[in-house]
Amino acid sequence: MAQIVTLTMNPALDLTTDTERVLPTHKLRCGPERYDAGGGGINVARIAHVLGARVMAIFPAGGATGDMVTDLVRAGGVPVRRIDIARPTRESFTVNEASTGRQFRFVLPGPLLNADEQAACLAELSAASASADFVVASGSLPPGVPENFYESVAEICRAAGTRLVLDTSGAGLRTLSSRVYLLKPSVRELRECVGRTLADEADQLAAARELIEDGYSDIIVVSLGARGALLVTREAGLRYLPVGVPFGSGVGAGDAMVAAITVGLSRGWPLDKAVRLGVAAGGAKLLTPGTAPCTRADVERLFELVENPVEVAATP
Repeated sequence: MAQIVTLTMNPALDLTTDTERVLPTHKLRCGPERYDAGGGGINVARIAHVLGARVMAIFPAGGATGDMVTDLVRAGGVPVRRIDIARPTRESFTVNEASTGRQFRFVLPGPLLNADEQAACLAELSAASASADFVVASGSLPPGVPENFYESVAEICRAAGTRLVLDTSGAGLRTLSSRVYLLKPSVRELRECVGRTLADEADQLAAARELIEDGYSDIIVVSLGARGALLVTREAGLRYLPVGVPFGSGVGAGDAMVAAITVGLSRGWPLDKAVRLGVAAGGAKLLTPGTAPCTRADVERLFELVENPVEVAATP
């Protein structure tokens, strides 16, 4: 029985490599390739498993790339409920430029999912969520899936009495109308959701609290990238500073944060302590190559270094 069930509607086979310099029209000689199973919910499941949670990953997959993704997730020890689809799972491609340290990410849209395939995903989620403490729905929606798909996910979780953690962007976020337990937008996603510029942390706090008041979520954690995270509830706004680590691949750092927060909450931890674990996991993810999961040892070591959060005042 899984404590945490993850749903990834648009998984990917992540390919990471490096080259000395990225130049247009040139044939770029690359280093050895690295393959990882990717997509928001899959990343969350792999890291939650590393942190000791009982987890299950649900995702649609097709073709040779889908087989590789499935095999990679299972090889990491995560139980899988795969929904077979007609079209092949997408690939994503990340190139690290050795001469500058810059990173270039190329993300494909994903396969078209028909109505039967979408319904099968929801049926698997309904069966698995009945005994789970948390469902984490994370990542983009592939072609063919309606913009309000996560509404159906929220309804399933509400019927099961399971708390939903949602991490998505674009229309999947903007069309949400049902309340979820925890929402994790980036600053850009928060800005797009409220439709205005957010100049500073006070504006970000006000925007997040507006979403809470409008019924989007009970809790919002805004990922601030290199500046840490902002926890917003009806009662408080707390800014968490990041832990100091050498900057590596930023791919999946937000997923690591979501995974660790959910793991902390599944342990019965207070919200503040769970977010601290999330900040530590986001930092630990920077120490790993490609989209490989961070290690439990790194997360626990960095957890001890997370400073007390600073209260953020709302705009007068």
